[in-house]
Amino acid sequence: MKSRDEATLLEWNRTDVEFQSDKCIHDLLEAQALRTPEKTAVVCRDRSLTYAALHQRAHCLADRLCEAGVGPETIVAILMDRSLDTLVALLGVLKAGGAYLPLDPAFPAERIAFMLKDSEAGVILTQSNLKHRVVDASAMIICLDEFDFGDEASEPAETVASGQSTSSLAYLMYTSGSTGTPKGVMVEHRNVVNFFAAMDRVAGTEPGVWLAVTSISFDISVLELLWTLSRGFTVVLQIVEDGLDASGDYSVAAQMRRHRVTHFQCTPTLAKALARSTETLAALKVVRKLFLGGEALPLSLANQLGNAADAEIFNMYGPTETTVWSTSHKLARAATSVPIGRPVANTIVYVVGEDGMLAPIGAAGELYIGGAGVTRGYWRRPDLTAERFVANRFEPSRAGRLYRTGDLVRYRDAGEIEFIGRSDQQVKIRGFRIELGEIETVLGADPAVHEAVVVARRNPADNLVLAAYVVLKSGSHVSAQELKDYARKKLPEYMIPSVVSFIWAMPLTPNGKTDRKALPDPAFGAVAEAGWPGPASTELERVIAELWQDALGLDAVGLKINLFDLGANSLSVAEVATSLRQRLKREIPLTDFFAYPTIAALAAHLGGSNGQNGKPSGADRGTARRAALLSRGRGAAHTGSDAAE
Repeated sequence: MKSRDEATLLEWNRTDVEFQSDKCIHDLLEAQALRTPEKTAVVCRDRSLTYAALHQRAHCLADRLCEAGVGPETIVAILMDRSLDTLVALLGVLKAGGAYLPLDPAFPAERIAFMLKDSEAGVILTQSNLKHRVVDASAMIICLDEFDFGDEASEPAETVASGQSTSSLAYLMYTSGSTGTPKGVMVEHRNVVNFFAAMDRVAGTEPGVWLAVTSISFDISVLELLWTLSRGFTVVLQIVEDGLDASGDYSVAAQMRRHRVTHFQCTPTLAKALARSTETLAALKVVRKLFLGGEALPLSLANQLGNAADAEIFNMYGPTETTVWSTSHKLARAATSVPIGRPVANTIVYVVGEDGMLAPIGAAGELYIGGAGVTRGYWRRPDLTAERFVANRFEPSRAGRLYRTGDLVRYRDAGEIEFIGRSDQQVKIRGFRIELGEIETVLGADPAVHEAVVVARRNPADNLVLAAYVVLKSGSHVSAQELKDYARKKLPEYMIPSVVSFIWAMPLTPNGKTDRKALPDPAFGAVAEAGWPGPASTELERVIAELWQDALGLDAVGLKINLFDLGANSLSVAEVATSLRQRLKREIPLTDFFAYPTIAALAAHLGGSNGQNGKPSGADRGTARRAALLSRGRGAAHTGSDAAE
């Protein structure tokens, strides 16, 4: 590399700013509560808490947690539906000195059990309706809907003397793992407090109203729920079942209008779904700042949002291992490209070529990230930590480690970073970071499977989906649906392949490795026509079929095939629901689309049939419930960077 290039690259990394390195997360939140005790801190549907009431409740919970032995480096699991108590739980754990482990109630029981066992969480915060999801009888269980918070004080309570430091663990966030099991990322208070300072530079410090749509099991919720409450925002919690139903009283559009939302963050997938609704696009006019991240942002979508919204729009990038967002780019109107931008405050980035040296400007290489956001590493995985977190040999004078992201990028002449793709088998779909090896391990454990390979492919609707290729053992048989059901016992819905193709043998490269590029195109059409009983027998079936064909990009959809097995999710359901209401000029509950997940069943239900064909099977109902909870596409109440990811 030319020395001039190297000097320029190092200069682009001069991002140092002061931050409150002597404070923990809850210290900053408490300071804000003392400044604005009577201001509304959080709203959930028709309920709300002031800053004083939120901290008083959290203080009571923290006292109870301390009595239970919670302190520095203690893991406390949170398994809760979204509610006001979600914020109480997060803050209560931090006040007690513990680290929170977020668990999504929609995860399979086996995945929840693994995380609880692996983390050795001694206390679980949950709700009475979810208590049955906890199988670890050794942990103390506290149901917050039954907890006595006492009288709400007019002033926030003082912090609990917990003894933690800024290097203490703040949260443990599990992400997909290539070995078949999730891996926990350890994030310290100082990482998050630095992130707060970085976001001050990106988003500004003027408080507003933030519509929070992200599950706490994904790390961009840290921005939505914790940074906001340290800066005086009012946080509006979006409930998952309210979703994207444009006609609902608590839809994203309705919430934006009702609360005059100023800040909003989501994945491009959710933004694309929102952009289909003229009502939601109109509601976006009130938003001042719009943050998009967790997956690649298409240029066409960026410009569509730029034309529709008056907000400043930011493209964000960052892995969980470097604390939420690491780079940011403010989009210009009528943009011609969408880079991931420059490093945020106290963050350094290097583009490293195959020779292990800094790549010249314009050349592709792996992105390494350093700075105050680099986390402690992986929970009880010293081998993996040593592999992914390495010493800074490019600038030895700068202390700290670098995280190897596995992402391929290049520097542009002006200093902006352009994302190219992945260097390994990790993909991002609807904002979820997915290790394909984890899915392959699960599928390969089926007794009938000899070998399984999973790749990301574009379906006919141009959406990125998972496609599995399976070689069966000699004399064995298993259907695609049986394989999917087997995988659902171990994996969350967003990791279930949309299509399974059975092949005789895997194509190989000259050196004997699986040649993923040589795999045939997935048989989307054949899957879509499965269970085809002939053409639509009623006008209603025809209308519903046309809408689903458009939504999924298919020429035909079988009348009796479960639409969620074709890749339908809450985003496409919302799109079809809105169109069908307009066509039929009648109200249709969004839940009907999940309860009757085939065209024939939904048409029979809407047509008033009492016949068996109109009733969803037990398997259909189970799949529908899982899809309603899990196929949110980081959509309403579920988006993220990688855990975002």
